[in-house]
Amino acid sequence: MKGNVIPHKMLSQDPFAQWLGIEVLAVAIGRCKVGMVVRKEMLNSMGKAHGGICYSLADTAFGFSANTHGKYAVSIETSINHIEALEEGDYLTAEAVTDIAKTKIGFNIVEVKREDQIVALFKGVVYRTNKDWEE
Repeated sequence: MKGNVIPHKMLSQDPFAQWLGIEVLAVAIGRCKVGMVVRKEMLNSMGKAHGGICYSLADTAFGFSANTHGKYAVSIETSINHIEALEEGDYLTAEAVTDIAKTKIGFNIVEVKREDQIVALFKGVVYRTNKDWEE
């Protein structure tokens, strides 16, 4: 399967990403940009977006981009730095901007933005299996 099709297939099989309202905006090998709107049911007790929402968007961009190489890739370690609080109605994008493949291990950095402002930075390490993505 061609790498630029894989994120769309993954999204079609991902009920959680669909619930979040994530859309695939751009794809290239080792890259993926996704977006979503922060909804009221995603807010925490302080009226800000729950940190898990931003994390989930970034994790989705990470997973989708890591799989564009054509092999099933699974996360083995991730972390996020939250830089700005997020509000209901904010449109967020998460773009995997760095993809370094070392044998079966890959390293990725995802920038989460509100318009042009970086609101979070996500780092992930992925393991690429021998299993190919098939149509």
